[in-house]
Amino acid sequence: MIETTNGTIVKERTGIGLNGDTERFVPTGDLAIAKMVTNTQLIEEERFLQKAEADVEGKFHGFRGYWRLFQITRVIAMLSLYLYLDQLDIHEAHQIKQKKERLDRAHRLTRMAVYGEKLYAIRLWFLQKTLRLTRRFFVGSSTSKEANQEKQAVWLKEQLIELGPTFIKIGQSMGTRADLLPLPFVKELGTLVDSVPPFPNDVAFARIEHELGLKINEVYAEFELEPVAAASLGQVYRARLHSGEEVAVKVQRPNLEATIKGDIVILKKVAKFAERFPRLNENADWAGMLSEFDSTIAEEMDYAAEGKNAERFRESFKNWSNIHVPKIYWNATTSKVLTMEFIHGVKVTDIEEQERQNISPAKVNRLLIKTYLKQLLEDGFFHADPHPGNLLVMPDGRLAFFDFGMVGRIPPELQAKMIDAFFHVVSKDPGGIAEDLIELDFLKPGTDPKTIRPVVERMFQFHFDLKLKDINFKELTYDLADVMYDYPFRLPSNFTYIMRALMTLEGIGIITDPEFNFFETAKPYAKEFMLRREGNDFRKMFVNKIMGRDDGGKIDWDRTWKLAKMAFRTVLNN
Repeated sequence: MIETTNGTIVKERTGIGLNGDTERFVPTGDLAIAKMVTNTQLIEEERFLQKAEADVEGKFHGFRGYWRLFQITRVIAMLSLYLYLDQLDIHEAHQIKQKKERLDRAHRLTRMAVYGEKLYAIRLWFLQKTLRLTRRFFVGSSTSKEANQEKQAVWLKEQLIELGPTFIKIGQSMGTRADLLPLPFVKELGTLVDSVPPFPNDVAFARIEHELGLKINEVYAEFELEPVAAASLGQVYRARLHSGEEVAVKVQRPNLEATIKGDIVILKKVAKFAERFPRLNENADWAGMLSEFDSTIAEEMDYAAEGKNAERFRESFKNWSNIHVPKIYWNATTSKVLTMEFIHGVKVTDIEEQERQNISPAKVNRLLIKTYLKQLLEDGFFHADPHPGNLLVMPDGRLAFFDFGMVGRIPPELQAKMIDAFFHVVSKDPGGIAEDLIELDFLKPGTDPKTIRPVVERMFQFHFDLKLKDINFKELTYDLADVMYDYPFRLPSNFTYIMRALMTLEGIGIITDPEFNFFETAKPYAKEFMLRREGNDFRKMFVNKIMGRDDGGKIDWDRTWKLAKMAFRTVLNN
């Protein structure tokens, strides 16, 4: 016997699940809310949900709205200041370079101009000394820098959690941005899970009934009273339908939409203010990333859209017997309630349990990498949040994907450019990679590519002199970050979630296999996808030319020769 949040005592039926977990189902007919049958009571449920939304909206108006703006701006300003001070040496080198250039120009003008520039140099000296003292206070000395960075990272994580679901999601994205944040920040934010205290069952059950337009006992035969998971956007229960299927029921927080909309309005104001300082926007497309986050989080809050994403993913992998996507029960799904097949399994990072079940973690990891190459290079549609909580290894060895609220879409033209980049990486062509970075918009508009190409070539050539297994994805990213100040590189907004997915995959790979290397693991599958795609394109173009249906396309014989050699080597290795 257990007591529900409604104060009702119900019988508990206990059993053992497929994974050894204890089932704690209760009959839904015994729930207090199931006994509410009058129209008046149902209307009261709806009013309760609407009041919760209205209360949250009040946070963004009047004095409370200004206080919320202050809280958010304070965290952003502190982070910006810390990151500037952390890279102060790079900034000072750039300022000294500018000072010399200004003085040279002044010498070509008048003596007064020279005196003016010398006065500017004195002011710059005082500014740099002040900033160095400030850095010592915030960042610490060279010996204590790492420890202070770890403290600052913890502070940032705690502040983001306190600010709520919007900023928890932003923090998770920032945890993949090694191009913008120091390593301790990346590591700390990488552990940021959107686990928060669950909201009351009364609220969740009222939401289910209001959304489905049915009593909870009319839809589900049994329900667990303790959520399986509670996150910033909602929480998940385990239940059983009247037909006997075991399902997961995802219920959205009643005040979520109002909170996120209000926060995004504030963030847009902050971003507009930041546009007055172009230097803040050089290394990242902040406005673009905010716009992409806005559209992504809107889709993530729409559970009906998540269900459609799952079905599209299922269709893409229908011929892959080792991939499983949960079934969606549309008769019990709306924009705020999602009912899907419950999956039993272990996390992809649980090596011991996989080995106990005679499942090879390394084999699972290779399968995971292969699925993502297919998503990125073939489908143009990918799961953008592949953390261990969203990937399970089933008892029969199949890899199960779920939680499709955050997905990425790659337009055909961008996909073609990415394929070119993969081709040049695999063929170790730094010159081609330099061109790819330009084509993929990693350079600011108006930048002369000739000035940057030699730098990129030297940087990548250094890595390609290493064995492929020694190339590290994050190290490449860090190297890019080192030249971003002097050379106008920036990460395009449409790569935010691609980078997030790839870095998460690398993290999973390292956990499951200490010798794991992303490029080495991806290489044979990348070759397979490229050869199949390029072969089809070449065949179509060649046939068209023979048949006189020339569409103006030219055969790149150099690329074709490289692909032929790649195919020959692949056959020999197999």
